[in-house]
Amino acid sequence: MGAHHSHRALRVHTSGPVTRILLVGLVLAGLSTIVGLVVLWPSGDRPASPYAADGVTYPRAEVVEIGEACPVITSETGGEFPEGCDRISVRLVDDPGVESTVAVPPGTAGGVLEVGDRVVLASLPQQEGAAQYAFVGVDRTMPIAVMTAVFVIIVGLIARLRGLLALLGLVLAGGVVGYFMLPALMTGAPGLLVALVGSSAIMFMVLYLAHGVSVRTSTALAGTLFGLLVTAALGVVAIDAARLTGLGDESALNLRLNATGLDFRGLLTCAVIVAGLGVLNDVTITQSSAVWELRSAAPEMSRARIFASGMRIGRDHIASTIYTIVFAYAGTALASLLLIALYDRPLLDVLSDELISEEIIRTLASAIGLVLAVPVTTAIAAATVAPAVHQRAGAAAPEGSPVA
Repeated sequence: MGAHHSHRALRVHTSGPVTRILLVGLVLAGLSTIVGLVVLWPSGDRPASPYAADGVTYPRAEVVEIGEACPVITSETGGEFPEGCDRISVRLVDDPGVESTVAVPPGTAGGVLEVGDRVVLASLPQQEGAAQYAFVGVDRTMPIAVMTAVFVIIVGLIARLRGLLALLGLVLAGGVVGYFMLPALMTGAPGLLVALVGSSAIMFMVLYLAHGVSVRTSTALAGTLFGLLVTAALGVVAIDAARLTGLGDESALNLRLNATGLDFRGLLTCAVIVAGLGVLNDVTITQSSAVWELRSAAPEMSRARIFASGMRIGRDHIASTIYTIVFAYAGTALASLLLIALYDRPLLDVLSDELISEEIIRTLASAIGLVLAVPVTTAIAAATVAPAVHQRAGAAAPEGSPVA
């Protein structure tokens, strides 16, 4: 069978039998994902907080006056809060005749907010008829919209259609998380199954949409699914061995107050799996592309040599990705790390804290799944491309299925 040109005009043949096995496996994985979506699709009652009660609305308001910031009171300084501190006066945007004074979190009134800023309030209906307002947060719609627009424009100019398709895949992935995974978890579905099904659906959409439907992309998808399974297995074992509860941070504790029936260890397992999706996808598509480039550049190279060369690329990628994972956590947990440094506790004691242990388990499980996915993806890709060509100039091309 003759070869077609890929999007970069590469002529790469694939091994027919191996390709068929790969595609059959992915078809079965795709069907399993669809069945999982149907079975786990959220349909039961979901927990609700008082802020989600009937009649609660979230109007925008403009800051008209900022009160005095409350001082930081510690056991050493002592003292009392001044009356009326950490409060702001606001006027509703849609109803300028309505003004109210609301309390704000510490630090918000002290140089962060300015008169004229917009904030989001919660309007809580009262029995007397008049609404009571509570501060929800600063309205950051405009700066986020501007940054998003700049990001999309830059991606479109530099990465062009492929970058825009990747952004579309990101939107679809957000839909899977928002319309399937989160509601399913809230209705009590097993966190492990929700994470595997949702992550699989995301990877099917994102990889094929951003990189095209081809055998090359399919090898990356197979390696990604393998990495997900490894990460899931390690996460389950490690969470049980470390006796983690899933209640290590404040958000989980607040969630428990409003949703007592949730399985928080299952939620932690789900978080472990989802946390590694991005870097896992990055590594597997790179390895698959590297093998295809090697086969295109050296048709006479054996599959064993292609695998060895691909692994040399993979080792460099693993090293840089490990740094990425660790520094990404250090950046997001900077306040927690500073608090630990302030307490000056022994390192081993700190590592045993629930909050830190959760992040360590999450990072290590994702990293191990990622590292193991590199040789597996490279091996699948090396087995999928056609055997080495040993022929004289002008001889016919080897048999095999072309890459689209």
